[in-house]
Amino acid sequence: MCGRRTIAAFCLCIAVFLSTGFRAQANVSITAPSAILIEASTGQIIFEQNATERRSPASITKIMTLLLAFEQLEAGKISLDDQVTTSEYASSMGGSQVFLAAGEVQTLDTMLKCIAVASGNDASVAVAEHIAGSEAAFVEMMNGKAAELGMTDTHFEDCCGLTDSDNHYSSAKDIAIMSRELITKYPKVFDYTTIWMEDITHVTKQGSSTFTLTSTNKLLKQYQWTTGLKTGSTSKAKYCVSATASKDGIDLIAVIMAAPDYKIRFQDAQTLLTYGYNVCDLYIDENQDSLQPLLVEGGVSDEVNVKYAGEFRYLDTQGNVLDGVEKVIELPQTVSAPVEEGAEVGKATYFLDGAQLGSVPILYAESIEKAKYPDYLKKIFGFFLL
Repeated sequence: MCGRRTIAAFCLCIAVFLSTGFRAQANVSITAPSAILIEASTGQIIFEQNATERRSPASITKIMTLLLAFEQLEAGKISLDDQVTTSEYASSMGGSQVFLAAGEVQTLDTMLKCIAVASGNDASVAVAEHIAGSEAAFVEMMNGKAAELGMTDTHFEDCCGLTDSDNHYSSAKDIAIMSRELITKYPKVFDYTTIWMEDITHVTKQGSSTFTLTSTNKLLKQYQWTTGLKTGSTSKAKYCVSATASKDGIDLIAVIMAAPDYKIRFQDAQTLLTYGYNVCDLYIDENQDSLQPLLVEGGVSDEVNVKYAGEFRYLDTQGNVLDGVEKVIELPQTVSAPVEEGAEVGKATYFLDGAQLGSVPILYAESIEKAKYPDYLKKIFGFFLL
């Protein structure tokens, strides 16, 4: 009798284990003391370990430098064809550099390659000066952007991460936040971060010479789904990486801080990315279906068009089958004028097995003013003419 009960209990345990999804039960083991894994489009955290612990970020700092550069490009304040002149100060940067000479001119496009591929400190300062006039002014912009993004465990002292100052710090979570902002808003950055090797030409008073940029991100060769993003290392920071990858429509960001050596930094990142792709399934509704106009009472028009605020995304890490997701539209039958374009009038709510996953607002697609006496006369005349 006891044997039968033991077997039955064992079978029950196996059934429960399988029903909850093997993928979601996996244990993740990494060496680095601080790390995080997030899905980029939703920002959902999949794994974290001491993710808000403040640490020296080294050259991962340059993610913010790249973010501000692409922000300025998007705003039309700078151009990839801009001629960027290297100052004496920029050329004096030590550490990782591309050996820009004082007075040397490169296009902004080339400078961005020097930053994203070879982690050039000299190129970072040159770009900072080109955008803000000085590195100090650019660092103010960096800290302002960090505050705007809610990076509460970050403070920058320079634009490249070379400083040893205790007042220059960030966290794995904050690095993931700025990495996500960069890759989701400015995916063109991947044109730079996926470069493995590329030659640039130095033109100085001494003549022309070729210099080969080689990516510091060895994951480009080690992990086939890699798209970027930035490495960093100093004696204080040890070895860091913000690794981005894209597979089956899912973009992941794995941040590793303070790994003991450069190999472990990449091993840990790959461990997190592999885990993420094993447990993640992304449901996307682009909300391209048309919505019927709503009846308007007391308006200059009898109907008003409505639209979805955007697409819906839900990241599942529990092994659920997402084919069963249901969408429920909640809209009033009639609305009263006036209505304002962009105001929320309803929502689309998503359910799976009775559980709510989230919702997307439904907005007025146009403004309808309240009808006045002349408008009613027009409607009456229009009725009789018909």
